[in-house]
Amino acid sequence: MKKIVLKLDLHDDKGKQKAMKAVSSLPGVDSISMDMKDKKLTVIGDVDPIDVVSKLRKQGYTEILTVGPAKEEKKDGDKKDGGAKKDDGKKKESDQIAELVKAYKAYNPYMTTYYSVVSAEENPNSCVIS
Repeated sequence: MKKIVLKLDLHDDKGKQKAMKAVSSLPGVDSISMDMKDKKLTVIGDVDPIDVVSKLRKQGYTEILTVGPAKEEKKDGDKKDGGAKKDDGKKKESDQIAELVKAYKAYNPYMTTYYSVVSAEENPNSCVIS
């Protein structure tokens, strides 16, 4: 279960309805909530954040704010291990950031640029102007 928070460029209720309808059509979505004051859409479920963003980008500007695990109810056993949980949270945040960067690179392949240099000696058909 993931909790995805997105910032949308919405101006009215019609745009809100279109966004919620587009996201609800994705498989794995459990719940959707919209905050029109901050223009934030929260999606909870087993769904890929890139799929959600690609659906919403067709309607307007969409930005991923946070992606994380959906909050579950705390049990009595979790209170005893409070110190150990904080260290795991920091590691999970860095892993989540790394995962988001990889996902964004997969979503936007033009972000990375590769340069190749070929010398005139390697290619006999090349033209050298001096």
